[in-house]
Amino acid sequence: MIRTKQDYRRCLQTEIVRRGFWRDLLFREPTARFLLWLRRTEYHCNARGPWHRAAFLYCYLRYRRISLRTGISIPKNVCREGLTIPHYGSIVVNAACRIGRNCAIHNNVNIGASGGGIAAPRIGDNVYIGPGAVLYGDIEIADNCYIGANAVVNRSFTEPGSVIAGVPARVVRHDDRVWWQKNGLRRAFGPGASDDR
Repeated sequence: MIRTKQDYRRCLQTEIVRRGFWRDLLFREPTARFLLWLRRTEYHCNARGPWHRAAFLYCYLRYRRISLRTGISIPKNVCREGLTIPHYGSIVVNAACRIGRNCAIHNNVNIGASGGGIAAPRIGDNVYIGPGAVLYGDIEIADNCYIGANAVVNRSFTEPGSVIAGVPARVVRHDDRVWWQKNGLRRAFGPGASDDR
């Protein structure tokens, strides 16, 4: 959760600067702009003071506008830093979800509560969610997991490094590498972080 200016800067450093998204922001790339306004909205929502309330209203309106334009519906304070959205278009995440660091969410993904329930998925760090995946219910996904394209995940997978695919989803194999290392990206979150191996 972004509570301070340092948290906000660290999020921008991780999600935009290290990925080269400044160039994308200049050329109005939709996912870079969505991440920027999402994080600004979170910062002003969680910070205290009258200035932050006024700034929150402005940022929230910009965030809602870019959310409607891109089809990405990720509520504030759901995802920790390092969120990656490779493509825009139809991403729906329930406000009760909790998503860890360095997660990638592709288009046509739905993460939500089961019919009539209020409990939503809890997703660990370094999880890759492929296009068209559906995760729902009171489930938990361990760290460093891959969820394949069009998988329907309705139960917990607590073993780290699992590759999950199918309808209904099951473990098809294990992979020790995390998705962003495999793709040649680097992530860092300050002292004590063991994200770069």
